[in-house]
Amino acid sequence: MKHKSFVAVFAVLVALLLSGLISVVHAQDTIKIGGGFDLSGAESSLDLPASNGAMLAVKEINAAGGVLGKQIDFIIRDSKYQMDTTAVIAKQFVEEDKVAAVVGFTDSDSVLASGPIIQEAGIPFITAGATSPKLPDQVGDMMFLACFGDNVQAAAGAEFAFKNFGKTAYLLSDMGVEYTTLLGQYFKARFEELGGTIVLEDTYEDSATDFSAQITKLKALSTQPDFYYIAAMPYNVGPVVKQLREAGLTGPVVGGDGYDTPDLVKVAGDTAEKVYFTTHALMDKDNGTDGIKKFIADYNTEFGHEPENAFAALGYDAVYLLVDAIKRAGSTDPQAVQAALLETKDLPGITGAISFTNGSHVPQKGVTLIEIKDGKFTLAGEVVPEKVPAADPNAPEPETTPGS
Repeated sequence: MKHKSFVAVFAVLVALLLSGLISVVHAQDTIKIGGGFDLSGAESSLDLPASNGAMLAVKEINAAGGVLGKQIDFIIRDSKYQMDTTAVIAKQFVEEDKVAAVVGFTDSDSVLASGPIIQEAGIPFITAGATSPKLPDQVGDMMFLACFGDNVQAAAGAEFAFKNFGKTAYLLSDMGVEYTTLLGQYFKARFEELGGTIVLEDTYEDSATDFSAQITKLKALSTQPDFYYIAAMPYNVGPVVKQLREAGLTGPVVGGDGYDTPDLVKVAGDTAEKVYFTTHALMDKDNGTDGIKKFIADYNTEFGHEPENAFAALGYDAVYLLVDAIKRAGSTDPQAVQAALLETKDLPGITGAISFTNGSHVPQKGVTLIEIKDGKFTLAGEVVPEKVPAADPNAPEPETTPGS
C-alpha cells in the first residue's frame, strides 16, 4: 500500500510538473499586450470602438500566423474612466500580466494616469486616440501616439473656419480635462495668428449639464460671432449644442474629435445641423478609401454593426503599428521596439499613413473635417494645416506644418 501510494503521489507530482511545463511553454509561445480602455464609463463611446478595433487587429494578426512565430495574447482591462482605476490596471499590466507593451485609451487624462507607471517599467505604450502632443514629454520616451496631436487638429479647424465662416469666433472650453483645455488654447493661437478675433471666451466645468450661464453671456453680445468653437468631451458636446440651438443661436459650431461619437446626434437630434469637427477619418462604406471600406466590412462581420467612429480605426491602427515595430525589431525587447517605432515611415493605416520623423513620438498625419448633415456625418474636407502651434501652448512661435 505504501509503495502504491508513493507511486500515485509521484504520478500526480509528475502530472503537475508536466502541466506546469506545458503552461510555461504555452506562455512562451505568446506575446502579451495590454489593452487599456474605458469600456463602461463616460469615455466609452470612444474607447469601446477603439478596443473593438484593437481586438479585430489582433484576431487578424493571429489568424495570419501571429508575430515572430507567436500568437498575441491581448489582455483588455476596463478603466471605467476613473483615474485611480486607470492607475491600478496599469500596475496590473506591468506586475501581474507582465506585458511586452500596452496600447489603448482615447483621452489624455487616462494616459497621464497610466503612462508614468508603464514608463517606469520601461514598456512601450501607444495611445490609440489621446491627442495631446505634450504626452511624450509628460510621460517619457516609451510613449507614442497613433493619432495626430491636438495642435494639428486645432490648427486645421481654425484654418477651415477662418476660410469658410469668417474672422470672429466665440471660444468655449471644458477646463476640467487636459484634452479640451489644450485644444481651445491651440485653436486660439492659430486663429488669432490668421488674423481672427475671439469676441468672447468662456469655460465650463467638466461635469456641467446646464450651459445657460455661458449662453446668456453669448447672447448678450451686440453682434454674434461668425462661428462658435467649442472644445468639448463626447459626453458634453450633445447637450451644449442642443442648448445652444434651443437658445436661438444658429451659427456654425466647430470642434475637435471629441465630437466623433453617435451620442452627439442622439442627444442633439435635429439641432446638430451646421456642426463641423476635426477627426481622424470618415467611416464611410460608400465613399471611403478601399482600406476604410474593407475595415468597415470586417468590423461589421466581427461585431454585428459598422464602426461607431474613427476611434475604432485608431485602435486597429495602434495594434498594427506596434506589431510592425516588433517585427522589424525582431524581438519584444523594449529598447529595440522603441527604436523600431521611431523608424516607422509611411506605415499604411486606416486613419492614414503613419510616420515618426526627427525623433518625434507624434506621427505626421492629415486631418479629416466632418460636417453633420441630416443627422449623418459627411466629409467636409481633408486638411493638412499650413502652420501648427507648438506643443507647448505658451511657446511664442508656431512650428512648421506637419508635411514640411
